[in-house]
Amino acid sequence: RIHRYTLQTLRKAIRPVSPAAFMRFLFHWHGLDEPGEGPEALLGVLQQLEGCAIAAAAWEKEILPARLHGYQPNLLDQLCASGRIVWLHPNRGETGKAAPLATTRIMLIERANLPIWLGDAPAPEHLSGAARRALEALRRGGAQFFLDLVRTSGLLRTQLEQALAELVATGWATADSYAGLRALLTPSNKRLSFTAGRHRHRRQLGWRVDDAGRWSLLPRDDAIEPQQRNEQIAWTLLHRYGVVFRRLLDNEQGLPPWRELLAIYRRLEARGEIRGGRFVDSFSGEQFALPDAIEPLRRHRDEPTDAQYQVINGADPLNLTAIITPGERVPARRQQRVIYRNGVPDSLLGDGGVMEALAGSR
Repeated sequence: RIHRYTLQTLRKAIRPVSPAAFMRFLFHWHGLDEPGEGPEALLGVLQQLEGCAIAAAAWEKEILPARLHGYQPNLLDQLCASGRIVWLHPNRGETGKAAPLATTRIMLIERANLPIWLGDAPAPEHLSGAARRALEALRRGGAQFFLDLVRTSGLLRTQLEQALAELVATGWATADSYAGLRALLTPSNKRLSFTAGRHRHRRQLGWRVDDAGRWSLLPRDDAIEPQQRNEQIAWTLLHRYGVVFRRLLDNEQGLPPWRELLAIYRRLEARGEIRGGRFVDSFSGEQFALPDAIEPLRRHRDEPTDAQYQVINGADPLNLTAIITPGERVPARRQQRVIYRNGVPDSLLGDGGVMEALAGSR
């Protein structure tokens, strides 16, 4: 009884902030106001975004540069080549023809957490003939370099590139380095090529699929207890947002039911590992927060004296229009950007660079 009274007292001590203040807190929580730098900062960003399925073309063009000062592709290559990070399409039960690779949603996750985020193995019946040949070659020979895969599959280079793109987009394959995905996203006329002769040099700017390291099938035989998986996901969401409640997770995919997450959060609160209370106003249901998030959230309660602007890409997980903030939902497309003014969506930057006022956002 004393313990229950203590929790109630702690909850009553929380003063909720407005949705706009919560958005300003999220910009700070993700380092958009003070981007990090270097491989350790990149690893921290990827741990915070673990489980986020984002359009493949948006990761290095929009998401990572917004959170890291002077982001360089070799930093991500190093993490992937060392085995710390794996890129993949999680395959959440999709069937039918694979989507274009540029719009395929890709996750970047720590290798140790693969069983948590991987879906079931997709059915191979929907693959093209070339993709099935590449799949069988990987099944027989295991992880292989691109040139070896050309030989074992019997496919031409261009056929194999298209087959690998299809296997990636359907959740079958990955590569040792992020350069593999980068090369498949680069048009063939812009990839690196070499001239023969005494002095070999690069003629084009871009990436070569040969530099991807080994291509391999994603493992799907690592069993994990549902309770362990749900608890890991619950912690991941806390580290991503600082504060978690049901409405906030409407944009997430592949999560356990909220009732299961709620039971975990209540248990963590009872242990004193997290805090419960009403942290963000205008949302019903229970809310939970990391202790480290409470003070930064409190600092963003007051409205800024000067106008503060923040640009969020449409594919960014912080595109929470019509979820946290008012107005119409901005689609999760890389070609669009939302301009926030003091935490409220103010304008939309479209494909042609035209600024449009968001209706109902003021």
